[in-house]
Amino acid sequence: MNAPRQPLIDALDRYAARWPDEGAVRHFTTWAREEALPFHRETQQGHFTASAWLVSADGERALLMLHRKLGRWLQPGGHADGDADLQGVALREAEEETGLTGLEVLPDIFDVDRHVIPARGSEPEHWHYDVRYAVVARGSEHFIVNEESLELAWRPVDEIAADPALDASLRRMAAKWLSRSR
Repeated sequence: MNAPRQPLIDALDRYAARWPDEGAVRHFTTWAREEALPFHRETQQGHFTASAWLVSADGERALLMLHRKLGRWLQPGGHADGDADLQGVALREAEEETGLTGLEVLPDIFDVDRHVIPARGSEPEHWHYDVRYAVVARGSEHFIVNEESLELAWRPVDEIAADPALDASLRRMAAKWLSRSR
């Protein structure tokens, strides 16, 4: 096994201990240990991605993006592109997709979500092993919409948790954030 994987495997083990009812994490540790190139999108069966549960400094709101390709409200994030430092990937993607600066990534994995990406063009259906980090906006909250999204919006976390129209994983992260901050 490649040495750069070990910090992620250790972080996933800590996450699994904190959230024992989330059985999906076992897929992540297996993928990290056994796949030859788990951080590369060229691995057609699936690959690691990283995203940011991006919250305001007061912890009351989260920044969501209306994803251009998927047409759904999601958190900022993207492909690792060979980078095993998923915490760094989450920060980079949050900065690139929102234009925000002064962001602080909290140290532990906040959430994991394994989901299928449908086939599109020459790209086959594949898995995203998305590792999510809580990121706090410590500076200005003025965002910039880029080509990844149709729109960005700060939404109250309690509304995200209760909105059945939103992705289940967004609601789960909102509920985790609310339970963490109380």
